Amino acid sequence: MKLLENSKLEAISSILSIDTPVCDITTRVESYSCKMAGDPKKLYKQLRNEPGTSPHDLEILGPSQTKSPAYNSSFLTTPPPQDVHANPIARSISSDDESPLVKTIPRKTLIFLISTLNATFEPDYEFSSCTSHDFSRETNFELVKTEVDSRFLSSIGDYYRSLSSQLWSTIDEEINIKESEIFSYRPDGTSDPFSESGLIWSFNFFLYNRKLRRILFLTCRADCKTSTKNDNDNEDESLDHNNYLGFEGVMD
Repeated sequence: MKLLENSKLEAISSILSIDTPVCDITTRVESYSCKMAGDPKKLYKQLRNEPGTSPHDLEILGPSQTKSPAYNSSFLTTPPPQDVHANPIARSISSDDESPLVKTIPRKTLIFLISTLNATFEPDYEFSSCTSHDFSRETNFELVKTEVDSRFLSSIGDYYRSLSSQLWSTIDEEINIKESEIFSYRPDGTSDPFSESGLIWSFNFFLYNRKLRRILFLTCRADCKTSTKNDNDNEDESLDHNNYLGFEGVMD
């Protein structure tokens, strides 16, 4: 996956990465080409050519992230717009539909999502062991938008209200929401960037435009300041202790 330079995406990412008295918010809005090269191409071939699989195989996805009990739209002060962006695969599917199509993903698309995660978080994290169950298909853009808006509003309130339209118009300009399929990543809670202590909330959404062969990745996390401070204090204490032992050795 190749990161596509986009000054508008970089600007909105920077504006929405903010420290509050309670938490540190880190936002990344990045666009990737699905053309493979270098190490990502090797990984793509490795995953694509696994014995007993085909790039066209359909794999089972996890349940929608926007239907979870944690979903909360109470922070919104205005109703959603009437012009709903529904992604192509969902145009004839209601939110309660149990169509197998909603619950599956072509293996080739799954590899694109995994490669996007690798490209975003390398070299600290590696996602090659992810399966289709770690991802979900989101068939209703308005629910995704409300989830994102609610998270930001819960932490930065009025500051975000003035930026919401800028965020979504910038995303739409880059990926064309109406022509995109939407997926979400479900953190495993043990080995990814979202398993660290002190995490208050996070979200990870992919907008995949097949025509453009492009994926826009919207990811954000809010880390508790108290936890960060405690971790730093523990590191300082460990350093002081090690230094003390070191000097003892010198004196001996």
